[in-house]
Amino acid sequence: MPSRADIKLRTGDWVQIKTAPEIAKTLDANGMLDGLPFMPEMVELCGKRARVARRAEKTCIEYPGGGYKIREFLNSDTVLLEGIRCSGNNHDGCQRACMIFWNQAWLRKVDHQQSTEPVDSSRLGELRAKLKTKASATRYICQSTELASATKRLTRARMFLKACSEIRSGSRGVMEMARMVMVPLWRKATRRIPRRRLTGTLKRTPAGHLGLQPGEWVTIKPAAEIALTLDIHGRNRGLSCDFGMSNHSGTEFRVRNRLDRMISEATGEMRQVEGTVVLEGLNCTCANVLGGCPRQDFTYWREIWLKRTREAEPNTGPIQSAEQLQSQPRSEAKL
Repeated sequence: MPSRADIKLRTGDWVQIKTAPEIAKTLDANGMLDGLPFMPEMVELCGKRARVARRAEKTCIEYPGGGYKIREFLNSDTVLLEGIRCSGNNHDGCQRACMIFWNQAWLRKVDHQQSTEPVDSSRLGELRAKLKTKASATRYICQSTELASATKRLTRARMFLKACSEIRSGSRGVMEMARMVMVPLWRKATRRIPRRRLTGTLKRTPAGHLGLQPGEWVTIKPAAEIALTLDIHGRNRGLSCDFGMSNHSGTEFRVRNRLDRMISEATGEMRQVEGTVVLEGLNCTCANVLGGCPRQDFTYWREIWLKRTREAEPNTGPIQSAEQLQSQPRSEAKL
């Protein structure tokens, strides 16, 4: 059997998530491998198949104070699987719906047509017993909160090497990566040009409540109207609205889910959120990160920036569970 270092998965490869006993053997006493937790939300996926969306050798990480850094995983052996996001069911209903990182030690490459043996579900409990969701009464443990421990500093030279690696693995196209390199460089060179991001004049910003529900349709308001809800830093109650978001003004989107509670990546604490939703198909572009970030985090939208246009269509709604998300095709603000 090849070691995890011998396997270099590429975009589009089919993999099978290993069985619970196999995964349990890879984990330390804290339920982690190389600092990356195997979360309870991942247990039910043991034995299932999925396709590799892209390699995730690096990632952006939020630090206290709202700053972000790009870092690389310790052994560059992490991938994302198509459509699989965290349901938050075992983390008191966190609604961030983060993409799940998979260490290659938890996966085996397979032929999509070959048959697989049934999974012994009776062994899932043994794996769950090794996993932790809290470090204390107020601090949660998940992949998001532990990214700093699972990664290391990434130099500018290695950022370019990672960009080349992502092209070779099929994770990014040549032109796509060229944009991901040029746009951050351009933004840095023009950072002093006024109005690169929306800003307002308010000292205290308002809350808006539309009571939006999953499946409803909304139109993003014009940039000028959004600016009326922002402070001089371009934020509404701490949430920024980048020009990349306001470029969608006038466009209609479907509400994926409400964002009423989320675990803070920087502190590990559960935060209550009001008047905010996630819209389908709008992910963070990481336009400030050289070479981009693979995480595909959703952007968060204050309801005061939106206008309801259509009610939810019958028999529709967001796909919340990781099991359901697994079967779906792939489809910039952060708190």
